[in-house]
Amino acid sequence: MADELKKGLEGVLVAESELSFIDGDAGRLIYRGYSIDDLAREASFEEVVYLLWHGDLPEAGDLAEFADAMSTERDLEGGTQDLVRELAAADEEPMAAMRTIASDLSAYDPDADADPTDREANLRKGRRLTAKLPTALAAFTRLRNGDEPVAPREDLSHAANFLYMLNGEEPDDVLAETFDMALVLHADHGLNASTFAAMVTASTLSDLHSAVTSAIGTLSGSLHGGANQDVMEMLKEVDESGKDPKQWIDDALANGRRVPGFGHRVYNVKDPRARILSEKSKALGEAGEVKWYDYSVAIEEYLREEKGLAPNVDFYSASTYYQMGIPIDIYTPIFAVSRVGGWIAHVLEQYEDNRLIRPRARYVGDRDLNYAPADER
Repeated sequence: MADELKKGLEGVLVAESELSFIDGDAGRLIYRGYSIDDLAREASFEEVVYLLWHGDLPEAGDLAEFADAMSTERDLEGGTQDLVRELAAADEEPMAAMRTIASDLSAYDPDADADPTDREANLRKGRRLTAKLPTALAAFTRLRNGDEPVAPREDLSHAANFLYMLNGEEPDDVLAETFDMALVLHADHGLNASTFAAMVTASTLSDLHSAVTSAIGTLSGSLHGGANQDVMEMLKEVDESGKDPKQWIDDALANGRRVPGFGHRVYNVKDPRARILSEKSKALGEAGEVKWYDYSVAIEEYLREEKGLAPNVDFYSASTYYQMGIPIDIYTPIFAVSRVGGWIAHVLEQYEDNRLIRPRARYVGDRDLNYAPADER
C-alpha cells in the first residue's frame, strides 16, 4: 500500500488544517467552523480574512482596526505603478500580469527581509498583498481600455473600493454587497491546486510573496481557474445562436464540446457557493437583463436531468459578474483577489508546523543502459 500510485494526489491526506472543511456529499463548506451560508450572507470579506488568519471572528473594535489597517495599504508604490502601465501597454494576459505584479510587490514591502516564518511580519505582508492586488488589477484593466487608473479610497469597503477603482464611480449598495459576497465565497476551499502550490513553496521556507506568486501561476491553468470565463463565453454563444439552451447543449455535446461550470473533484452535489450565487444572479437579472440567469437555469436543469451533473461555483459567478459589468477576461484575476486571503492563511498554517513537502515518483524508465560517445551512437 505504501507504494500505491495516486495520480493527482486524489484522496491523499498530506496535512491537517483548521481553515476550511468541505462535505462533498452534503454540499457544505465551512470556514473555521462557520457555515459558508452564514458568512456569505452576514460577514464582510474583511471579517472572513480576519477569521481565516486569526482563527476567530473579530469583535467590532478589532474588525475596524483590521479593516483600517488594510485600507491604508491600497496605494501602489511608484515602481509598481510603472510596471502595471508597462504590462497594460504590452496587452499582457491578465493572470500573467497578476503573477508578475505579486512578485514585484515584494521589492517594496517593508518586511521583505524578515524571517519567512515571522508570523507578525507575514500578517503585515498579507495585509499589503490583499490590499494592493485589487488596486493593481483595477489599474491594469483601465489602462488596457485606454483609461487612467482611479486612486483607491480608504473610506470604502474592500469590495466597494475595487468596483470604484474599476469603474470610476462608487457602486450602489446592491453591487457592493454582491461583490463582497462573491469575495467571501471564493476566499478559501481546502487544498485546491493553487493553495497546495502555495504550501509547497512555503514548505521550503521561501517567503510569503513567493508562495502567493506560485499560487497565482497555478490558478492561471485552465484546469483550475478560468472556468467562469468559459461559462460566460458559452452563455453568449447560446444567446447569439438563437437556439433553445437545451438544443444548444445537445449540439455542443454531439460535437465533443465540454460544458464548463459543471462537476467538481470534491462535490458530488450542487456546490453550495453556486447555490448562493444563483440567488444573486437572479436578483441582478430581475433588476436588469434576466436572460443570462434564465439561460443558466435552463442549462443547469437540463444537465441535471439528462447527465446527473451539478454546477460548481464558476457556473453562476459568470452571469453574476457579467451583470455587474465586470470584463470577462478578469474573472480569474478576481478569483485570485478573493483567494489570496485563503492562500495566506494556509501559508501561515504551514509555517507553524512546517515539514518540507517532498513526495516521490515511481521510476518507470530504462535502467542499466551503456554510455557510448556521440560519434558512435
